Amino acid sequence: MQMRIKHTTGYVYPEGAVASYNEARMTPMTTAGQYVLRSRLDITPTPWSFEYRDYWGSSVTSFEVHDPHDALTVVATSTVETSPAADRGDGVAWGDLAAVADEWCEFLVDSPWVRPSADLLERLPALREAAATPADYVAAAAALLHAEVVYQPGSTVVTTVAADAWDSRAGVCQDFAHLLIGVLRWAGIPARYVSGYLHPATDPEIGEPVEGESHAWVEWWDGEWTGWDVTNDVVPGEQHVIVARGRDYADNPPLRGIYATPGESEMFVTVEITRLR
Repeated sequence: MQMRIKHTTGYVYPEGAVASYNEARMTPMTTAGQYVLRSRLDITPTPWSFEYRDYWGSSVTSFEVHDPHDALTVVATSTVETSPAADRGDGVAWGDLAAVADEWCEFLVDSPWVRPSADLLERLPALREAAATPADYVAAAAALLHAEVVYQPGSTVVTTVAADAWDSRAGVCQDFAHLLIGVLRWAGIPARYVSGYLHPATDPEIGEPVEGESHAWVEWWDGEWTGWDVTNDVVPGEQHVIVARGRDYADNPPLRGIYATPGESEMFVTVEITRLR
């Protein structure tokens, strides 16, 4: 599937800003399952900027605005070719994970973002004991989270951690991803956070722009990196576009920075996705 994604975000400063310093991770990756045909980032006011790849392989545009401004707008327009989910291999056994613990140690860290709450931890040993393979455990853990946590926009904020989302039994895609990562790492399964976009339609109409969404899901190690969208209980496929990867949300927010203003700021975000063919 070929899609055009237009992601618009930024800040309004009611009392004006005299300067801002930012990082944008809004350029999709080229991977084995997707190819970026073109990508463009337009920033207003026009800043000084440079691009680089971060430690996790994500494309980053770092930019600075030194002139007074009332708003900052970043528009990322990309055309991406995606492929259906690839067939999985046989996977690894529990005993195979020890051999990759050093290689993928950063994706085994029990960070505050993903750490399971005490209540959830009590449920995990039974899942681990019943799982013949890591893949079986992932399936059981994802099913538990999908069944007991309600997808509820506005129920959490960007700084909410997995334990709080579990305790309230509500969250958004970021919370679902953090929850699954935490329970996989508890079992010794390397897991990483993926951010990107999701086309909301199963079979999108060609040429019809729709309101899309920024999205988050998980990749876990099963002899190769394998994706799971726990929010929607599906394997990521043609409708998913990968932008960035990392240990958790803190490694790859779409837009992050600091600014100088006597007042506050108000963020805005829109995502438009059009299937091209």
